[in-house]
Amino acid sequence: MRKVSALLLGSERRAISGLAGLYASRMLGLFMVLPVLALYADTLEGSTPLLVGVALGIYGLTQATLQIPFGLLSDRIGRKRVIALGLVIFALGSMVAALSDTMVGIIAGRALQGGGAVAAAIMALLADQTREEVRTAAMAIIGLSIGVSFAIAMVLGPWLAAWAGLAGVFWFTALLTLVGLLVLWRWVPAAPRRRRHRDVSMDRQQFKSVIMRPDLWRLDVSIFSLHLVLMAIFVAVPFRLLGAGVPIEYHGLAYLGIMALSFVAMVPLIVVAEKKQQMRLMCLLAIGAIVISLAGLGLPFFAGDWLFVWLFVFFTGFNLLEATLPSMLSKLAPAGAKGTAMGVYSTSQFLGAFLGGTLGGLLAHFGGLNAVFIGCAGLALCWWVAMWWMPSPPPLSSEIVALDDTHADTLDLLMEHLADVVGVEDVMLVPEERLVYLKVNRQQLDRATLTRLMSPPQS
Repeated sequence: MRKVSALLLGSERRAISGLAGLYASRMLGLFMVLPVLALYADTLEGSTPLLVGVALGIYGLTQATLQIPFGLLSDRIGRKRVIALGLVIFALGSMVAALSDTMVGIIAGRALQGGGAVAAAIMALLADQTREEVRTAAMAIIGLSIGVSFAIAMVLGPWLAAWAGLAGVFWFTALLTLVGLLVLWRWVPAAPRRRRHRDVSMDRQQFKSVIMRPDLWRLDVSIFSLHLVLMAIFVAVPFRLLGAGVPIEYHGLAYLGIMALSFVAMVPLIVVAEKKQQMRLMCLLAIGAIVISLAGLGLPFFAGDWLFVWLFVFFTGFNLLEATLPSMLSKLAPAGAKGTAMGVYSTSQFLGAFLGGTLGGLLAHFGGLNAVFIGCAGLALCWWVAMWWMPSPPPLSSEIVALDDTHADTLDLLMEHLADVVGVEDVMLVPEERLVYLKVNRQQLDRATLTRLMSPPQS
């Protein structure tokens, strides 16, 4: 096994910080509209609750459709070129929405924003720029940046809209994206190589086996359902805050308090899930919290200050699932198939966002605001039942080990020996990548034997 320092190199620090910033700024631009679009829709020609919902979620449809093709294109013409193209498309979509005074124009702009589907290309470039032993930490930083960007968007969106209107939100997004192009050009280093990384990239040969696994399928259903209800309720939540006496210009402060408290409440639950191996229990608890909070938001006798209680409960469950579902997927995905599993998972998330916005608009149009919450509570209850039968994920981790030249003639024998190592649960050896993908139980792993097997023989 190659012995290299796990400390980040200077180029890795630049790549991680720059790409995490790009990823987070895109998500910030997409999410800032959530808490404000419904409130400002009456200034747009042709606005209806249904079209508001479509505008909220339409980015998910184009994102789900194009993210895999963009990722494959980056293998052919280069990561930076594809990311730059996606950022330009995203900026154009923001400008189209900023210049629109009709709901159809807003929908077109949001769809174009989703067309800048560069998430897979960003992750692939990050993999190109980082060594195997630090890549997991790099991916975790990206995940953390997404959570932080969502929280900031919930606060910043209402403040910008109160100051500069809905168009100001989209202009700010466009400006942020142009800054992102500068970061990509001047700060993120050029990738020294382009390779397929099975821990981040989609492998079409593994697609069928991944999508047919019930344990992974349940996680895809979970992220689909989570973003469905999130997008659906934001057709109605801003009006609930108005009804509770919170002026538009103070909605950001309301979300700030709710999100801050929910993050504080989430942390000990994540510790229990990870350290005590109670992933399944925490997942069911989070979905149950979402069911109860949505039902509370939809029942008319829970009014006034109850609104803030239910939003706190909802976002605690939401943030807990956003943190634990990817961890569960990492544990359950077969060796060498994490990238494929994550691709299906992300596509499910974006489709959930699209259908959630549309469903929320339909429910609001035909049944009013209460129907949005009650309908979503019913769907979340079905989701909870589906997850009840999920077994607890095993405490497994992914590891990637580089092959040495001395292993070239003994690959079959090496794979057999690796499979026999205590704590190694799954092995995938890929000669063309010169890598071995492992699923290991680190509490039981015989690290000494693994190191001896992967070390070149002494001459």
